[in-house]
Amino acid sequence: MSMSETKIRDRIEAKLRERLAPTHLVVTDDSHQHAGHSGARPGGQTHFSVEIVSAAFQGKSRIECHRAINALLAEEFADGVHALAISARAP
Repeated sequence: MSMSETKIRDRIEAKLRERLAPTHLVVTDDSHQHAGHSGARPGGQTHFSVEIVSAAFQGKSRIECHRAINALLAEEFADGVHALAISARAP
């Protein structure tokens, strides 16, 4: 299965698990809640929320955590992710 055929939610989860080794991770596709809004498209996969706990965030500000996650997911944003709500913290 190519990257483009893999569900974006699964790609987000795999990248975050691989790069940040979280002790807790929940990735939710919230696209259905945004139907008809800016950035929404048929088939969804545009709006996500991430709840993550990782030692990689130790000593980092909220903005630094968000920037790190957004940088890791640059390819997913290029593939149509419009919005990502992030709850990130250290254990």
